[in-house]
Amino acid sequence: MSFMPIRILSDEIASQIAAGEVVERPASVVKELVENALDAGATHIRVLVEDAGKRLIEVADNGNGIPAEELPLAVARHATSKLESAQDLFRIATLGFRGEALASIASVSRLTLTSRPRAAESGHTLQVDAGVAGPLRPVGAPAGTVVRVENLFYNVPARLKFLKADRTERRHILDLLTRYALAYPQVRFHLQQEGRAALQSSGNGDRREALAHLFGPAEARQMIEVVAQYDDLEITGFVSPPGLTRSNRSGLLFFVNGRPVRDAALTSALLRAYHTLLMVGRYPLAALFLKIPPQQVDVNVHPAKAEVRFRDKDAIFRGVGRAVHTALLAHTPVPDLPSLGGEARLDAPAARLSTLWGAAVTTEASASSSADARADGFAQPPLPAVTVPLLRLVGQLAGTYLVAEGPDGLYLVDQHAAHERVLFERFMAQRGEGIPAQQLMEPVVVELPPAAAEVLSEQLPTLSQLGFDVEAFGRGAFLLRAIPAMFQGMDPQAALRVLVEDFEEDETPLAEEVEARIIARVCKRAAVKGGQILSPDEQQALLRDLEACQSPRTCPHGRPTMIHLSVDMLERQFGRRGAR
Repeated sequence: MSFMPIRILSDEIASQIAAGEVVERPASVVKELVENALDAGATHIRVLVEDAGKRLIEVADNGNGIPAEELPLAVARHATSKLESAQDLFRIATLGFRGEALASIASVSRLTLTSRPRAAESGHTLQVDAGVAGPLRPVGAPAGTVVRVENLFYNVPARLKFLKADRTERRHILDLLTRYALAYPQVRFHLQQEGRAALQSSGNGDRREALAHLFGPAEARQMIEVVAQYDDLEITGFVSPPGLTRSNRSGLLFFVNGRPVRDAALTSALLRAYHTLLMVGRYPLAALFLKIPPQQVDVNVHPAKAEVRFRDKDAIFRGVGRAVHTALLAHTPVPDLPSLGGEARLDAPAARLSTLWGAAVTTEASASSSADARADGFAQPPLPAVTVPLLRLVGQLAGTYLVAEGPDGLYLVDQHAAHERVLFERFMAQRGEGIPAQQLMEPVVVELPPAAAEVLSEQLPTLSQLGFDVEAFGRGAFLLRAIPAMFQGMDPQAALRVLVEDFEEDETPLAEEVEARIIARVCKRAAVKGGQILSPDEQQALLRDLEACQSPRTCPHGRPTMIHLSVDMLERQFGRRGAR
């Protein structure tokens, strides 16, 4: 192996390396420029985006502005007005502080910086092309700063290949601006993408209004307010009631001293506060704002500044959990349970039986933890791969599970998951023949947050093929005229909202995959719920429909529809047959 001699990198290469850490995508540019505007005291920030940010990103603010003599310094590396000494790194109170953002952006684009301080009579402009600055020129300009970034990554075309689809890049920018509008409700934000207004906040200081932009008006009205103070830790914000959830953690937002952050400990503290209140695989919505002394948090962890370290991590963890738990209890008080007293206990045989029962129960998803089951002598043969035998209905348990007898033992069927599977396969079978639609007596107007509205707009042609008659009806609003006849008893608004709720990003989905995901979402909402009492005829019909399915053992999302308790296992549990 030959080794190259050690050499000092050129300024151009060093700048592009630094840009790779700071400028990952167009949304990174917007983030850095918006943070600079907020640090400059702006009360109105306007963002203009064309070609998903690749052709143009322009951020204009009415902040303090930059004096003419400091404009060349503003685009120089490691130049900042926010730090004076090394000690300032341990008490950072601004969003920016590294002095790298403008220099990094300018090294991979054509940047024009125009600014005028309020006290100056005229402004000045400076153009930087791939890190090379031109002459400073006077220009007429309003008070504040305008940064225009054109042809992003034009000199590093390999970076362009790593960008996602335009709709995804636009969605990242919209999501970013919406979060800052939530963190700074007193600032008026305006986002225009591809010539259309994508976001417009009023700047009236109402965070719940910003929540409506992020989660939707109906969801924002349901959110529970959190207000708590523990020593130097102040926690405010909103969390959702247990009935308002998503299938992923994308709705969990945390801000520390006005900075959006990602932190596993904060997420864990929040989820623990919901202990036993949420179904498995469901997550709440939350926007929590932590205010702590700057010297107790380290934001100098990563160039993107999205990660932080807390000096007293345990205190933050306890504070968040306690604040959220208190808010949830105030919204939904938990009834007191009678005490069992000091004498109450489980006798050993009963306790052992429950342990063995837990070890012996098998599901299709987990294959029964077979190694542990064999160790206890209670292994049973796996369930048949596809089909379900003819079942005899015994009854309904807890309004949620159907109890049925088969030739090889007892079956517990989750009625919600089973009905999801039945509806899904019925819907997919109709798809090739043309899905019949049910016209609504009166069209329904459905309002969605900007990001969700964009997702739905992209899927309108697909929805038309699935029996939905939907059309755009103003910004963020849609007019629903018909739904698939199969779902005629379902709330039309819920049918449409579920299509975009928790929609996972997929850059190049196949048409069939999109249709299947949409159908699975609607079927989940339309299926009978846990706790819903079914008549004996309805229970019997559900079992027969499930037996006829091609994949009866899981719902469309992969959750098991049934648990099987074999006759052999039951005989062993009751001591009628010894372990082999």
